Amino acid sequence: MIFDEEINQTVRYLKPSGIRKFFDIAATKKGVVSLGVGEPDFITPWHIREEAINAIEKGKTFYTGNSGLPALRQGICSYYKRRFNVEYGPENVIVTVGGSEAIDLVLRTIVKPGDEVILPVPGYVAYAPIIEIAEAKVVEVELKEEDEFKLTPEALKSVLSPKTKAVILNFPGNPTGGIMTREDYAKIVPLIQEAGIFAVTDEIYAELTYENKHCTIAEFEEIKDRVIVINGFSKAYSMTGYRVGYILAHKGLIEMFLKVHQYNIMCATTSSQYAAIEAINNGDRDIEEMFVSFRQRRNYIVKELNRIGLKTFMPQGAFYVFPSIKCTGMSSEQFCETLLDEQNLALVPGN
Repeated sequence: MIFDEEINQTVRYLKPSGIRKFFDIAATKKGVVSLGVGEPDFITPWHIREEAINAIEKGKTFYTGNSGLPALRQGICSYYKRRFNVEYGPENVIVTVGGSEAIDLVLRTIVKPGDEVILPVPGYVAYAPIIEIAEAKVVEVELKEEDEFKLTPEALKSVLSPKTKAVILNFPGNPTGGIMTREDYAKIVPLIQEAGIFAVTDEIYAELTYENKHCTIAEFEEIKDRVIVINGFSKAYSMTGYRVGYILAHKGLIEMFLKVHQYNIMCATTSSQYAAIEAINNGDRDIEEMFVSFRQRRNYIVKELNRIGLKTFMPQGAFYVFPSIKCTGMSSEQFCETLLDEQNLALVPGN
């Protein structure tokens, strides 16, 4: 039976994830080394795992409030004050099922059919499909290596229009490793303020900035009410499978996000929330230990890629490298398919 005409046509024509399609192929081969999945390879620190175990053993397995455990929401606020000097209260927090739900929740709530959302590219693969499902238009703005993959005021201004509803900010960036400093943000904040748009800032790699301390655009009080921060526990604490993320925003926005969240999800997994409380309150040392290893790996792989002739930007954040393969004369898919076929090494095609 064919259901093409009976389903939502936006979903029908949505392109499947190119990353997932590629790794499904890789999964059929034996002995493949995969460097494509965006997760740390460290085991979650024991004191965090122990809290999840304790929660289950003590029977803390029931629903929590829709917004998340009060202690976790307070811990998230304390964390943003401690690490990034930004003030939020528990009423400004929703705990979500990973950063992925947070992205979906935010975009589906603020975007209306016909709106435009500015999306810096290359970027994380999930943003564009969610915007399209909300029947809004994706307006891409290219991040360039000569600008260190930053969003410049000139580039942002060139794509602003009366229909612009929001700009997506993902710094440190996946897959470029680009970052924005406070000085960089100061140049685009007046444009965001004048246009009256939302700044949706995905800060999942906030703890991985190598030469500069992470800056959040939420530091700028003049636009803070229109800043929506998305973050989570997956990358900083190596807790990808726990699926705990969060949103920080103005109370009025949080109330709207909560309407969608409570009907769609109810709440994040209870035992994972207890583990997250331990992580956010006592995990700073774990972050620092993993950071040292990631920096060593970054330095090594960038040096070696450049040595063999693949010109590679030195990422300032996150845990990706984005080498140029122009010298090979191949497309990114041809390059990755050949590498997988001949060397059993799986990467993500740049397109």
